[in-house]
Amino acid sequence: MKKLICIVGPTASGKTKVAIELAKHYNTEIVNFDSRQFYKEMHIGTAKPSDHERAQAIHHFIDCRSIHQDYNAGEYERDASKFIMEAFKTKDHIICVGGSGFYLNALLFGFDEMPAIDPTIREKLNLQFKSEGIEPLQKMLKEKDPEHYAKMDIQNHARLIRALEICLSTQKTYSSFKTKSKNIERDWKAIIIGMDWNRDSLYKRIEQRVDQMMEDGLLNEVQNLYPKKDLNALKTVGYTEIFNHLNGSYDLPRAIELIKRNTRRYAKKQMTWFKNQIDTTWFAPEDIHSMMEFIDK
Repeated sequence: MKKLICIVGPTASGKTKVAIELAKHYNTEIVNFDSRQFYKEMHIGTAKPSDHERAQAIHHFIDCRSIHQDYNAGEYERDASKFIMEAFKTKDHIICVGGSGFYLNALLFGFDEMPAIDPTIREKLNLQFKSEGIEPLQKMLKEKDPEHYAKMDIQNHARLIRALEICLSTQKTYSSFKTKSKNIERDWKAIIIGMDWNRDSLYKRIEQRVDQMMEDGLLNEVQNLYPKKDLNALKTVGYTEIFNHLNGSYDLPRAIELIKRNTRRYAKKQMTWFKNQIDTTWFAPEDIHSMMEFIDK
């Protein structure tokens, strides 16, 4: 059976390097499922593979959308599964890599169709966010759907609003629409390999990565995107903090400090998700040989 080798783990855990080594070994290509790397206008802050890295292995679903285009997990599942099935006509292995567990889950198990919502509810929630901030939205979702609240990135206001508009439109929890039985038929075997780090080492790598992003020009990248700061794609760690600096909320050192803090928090949520929501086998990132043995078994 064809094998979809999924490399997962938190941000800054070395997934890209491992994916490239495996792609070269199995003479195959890489499919991205990091939702922030879909957007062609976002580079430094999303830690996309460099030109040198992309020259070593062909990558797909990077720079495939504009920030002006919404691209959700359902659309990704449709597009990526179609691409993978076509690729398996000539390949025995495909490498899939990223940190967005929600998108990987959609790819592996299918995606629940969400109900239509009343657009006035979204408008009201957006107005509430602009006037009162994120905390009232967090409190509301915790009350209406504690199950989803416990799993999601509660700092992402766009996802908070998406969950709340479902709750308010249907009088049901958002979680209740995400109960698809995990028995969708796929013509491949998925092998999930996680990057295993102790917390202190991972947090140090995160802080080093943020410092490197600043050296590479993250401030300039975000300045150029500032006029578009209200687009959903840009409401993410690394961009939100600098937007707030640019609008005068705090100075640049504080923005950098918050990027590091919020990235650590995001990494912790990623680790929790991959450990609890999907059958992952964990390896030290440098132990490529053991990964290959595991895959070949």
